[in-house]
Amino acid sequence: MILTSWIWGTAVILCCVSWFLLGRRRRRQGEPPLENGFLPYLGCALKFGANPLEFLKEKQKKHGHIFTCHVAGKYIHFLTDPFSYHALMRQGKHLDWKKFHFATSAKAFGHGSIDPAEGNTTENFHQTFIRTLQGNALDALIEAMMENLQYVMLQSRAPKLQSNAWVTEGLYTFCCQVMFESGFLTLFGKEFNSNNDKNLSSKQETERAHILNALENFKEFDKIFPALVAGLPIHLFKSAHSARERLGEALLHKNLLKRDNLSELVTLRMFLNDTLSTFDDMEKAKTHVAVLWASQANTIPATFWTLFYLLKSPEAMRAATKEVQNVLESAEESVTLDGKHISLNRKQLDNMPILDSIIKEAMRLSSASMTFRVAKEDFTLHLENDFYNIRKDDIVALYPQLLHFDPEIYADPLTFKYDRFLNEKGEEKTDFYRNGRKLKYYYMPFGTGIAKCPGRLFAVHEIKQFLALIFSYFEIELVDSNVKCPSLDQSRAGLGILQPSNDIDFRYRLKRL
Repeated sequence: MILTSWIWGTAVILCCVSWFLLGRRRRRQGEPPLENGFLPYLGCALKFGANPLEFLKEKQKKHGHIFTCHVAGKYIHFLTDPFSYHALMRQGKHLDWKKFHFATSAKAFGHGSIDPAEGNTTENFHQTFIRTLQGNALDALIEAMMENLQYVMLQSRAPKLQSNAWVTEGLYTFCCQVMFESGFLTLFGKEFNSNNDKNLSSKQETERAHILNALENFKEFDKIFPALVAGLPIHLFKSAHSARERLGEALLHKNLLKRDNLSELVTLRMFLNDTLSTFDDMEKAKTHVAVLWASQANTIPATFWTLFYLLKSPEAMRAATKEVQNVLESAEESVTLDGKHISLNRKQLDNMPILDSIIKEAMRLSSASMTFRVAKEDFTLHLENDFYNIRKDDIVALYPQLLHFDPEIYADPLTFKYDRFLNEKGEEKTDFYRNGRKLKYYYMPFGTGIAKCPGRLFAVHEIKQFLALIFSYFEIELVDSNVKCPSLDQSRAGLGILQPSNDIDFRYRLKRL
C-alpha cells in the first residue's frame, strides 16, 4: 500500500515537473509579459476566480498596461489602458468576437453550433437581436412589459396585498420573481386570452405556477452557468442538467405555438429556426433557453442593486420619485387601484435622466463583464504607444471593472453617488477624464463595439418601468435601515452584473391612493 502510494505520488510529481519544463508556454520576443501560474492547465485560474479585480490590479502594477495570463488552458492578453481600447475595436481583420460567444452558447445551452460556418444554420443571430430589440420593435416590447409588470405586481401578487399590512420579503427574491415573470410573459406570451376567456382567473393561476416553476429551473441552471463557461460538462451537475432540459421542454415550438402575444423576437427566431437551421426540435428550444437566460441573468441583479441603493439613499429616492411623478403628470397619467394601468412610452421613459444616472451608477458598482476577442491568426496588436505580437487562438480581453473602479476617473469609486452621471444642467454627463485626457470608454457594463449587448436598451427601460411602478403603487423600506451592502458574488465575474452574496430583507405595502 505504501509502495503504491509512493509510486503514484512520484508519477504525479514527475508529470508536474515535465509540464513545468516542457509544457509551459515561453514568452517570445515582442509578446506581452506572461504569467503561466503554477498549476497545469488551470494556470492562474484559481487566483483570478477568487477576486478578478484584485488579481488584475496586482498584475497591472507588476507588468503595466498589457500582460498575458494562462487561465484554464487559454492564454488571455488583458488590455488595461482605456486609451488603447479603441485599438481592440479596430482589429476586426485579425480578431473574431463571435467565436468565443458561439462556442460558449453551444456548450452552456446544449444546442448545436450557431456559427454559420459550421453549417447548422445560416441565421445571423446578432442581426436578429438588433432587429427585434431595437428601433420600432423596442416600442412594442416596452408597451408589453409595462402591462405585464403591473399585472404581476398588482394582480398575480394580490393575495399578499389584500390588507394594508406590510409584506416582508427578500429584496433579491422579490426582484427576481417580478422581473422573471413579467419578462417571460413579455417575450414568450401567455397561455390564456384575457379578452375572451371565461375561466380567466383559474388559467392565470395555472400560468403563474408554470412560470414560477420555470423560474426555479432557471435558478438551478443559472447557479452552475459559470462552471459551464469555464468548460465543465453539464452532466457533472445532474439537477442543473435536468433543469435545463425542463426549460427546453417548455420552450419547444409546439408549446410556444399555443401561446398568445409572442414577441417579435421569439416569433422571428422560431421562423428562422424552422427555415434556416438543421436543428432538431429540442435544439431549437434550447436556442430559446439561451434567449431566456440572456434576458434575465443580468437584468435581475441590476434591478436588485438599483433598488437597494435607492433604499439606502433617501436623497436619491426623493430625486427619483419626484422625477417619475413629474413625468406621470406631464403624461396626464393618474395612479389608481381601480384596474386602470399606467402607460409610459419609450419617449417618456427616455426623459428620466435621474433614473438613468441611478441605474448607471448601480451597474457601475456591480458589473464585472469581460470583452473577448479571439485571434484568427498570428498578428501584431498596435496600441497607442506600443505594439505586441499575438498568437493565433489567443484571447485579447478587456475587464471594464478596472475602469469603473479607477479613482482617477470616478472619485471615491466604491461609493454610490446617484448623480454621478449628471452634469450641472441635470442632463446626461459624458465627460470623464483620466490623467487630464477625455475618455471615449468610461462606462462599459454592456461591452463595446460590434458585440455590445443588443438588448441593453430594453434592459434599462425594464428597470425604469419597474422603479416607476414601485414608486407609484407602493410604500417600501428596508427592514434594517442600517444593513450593510452585501458583497458581490465573484463566482460570476466575467458574465455581467454580479449577484449579491446574500439577500436583504425589505417590506412593502400598497399606498392609500
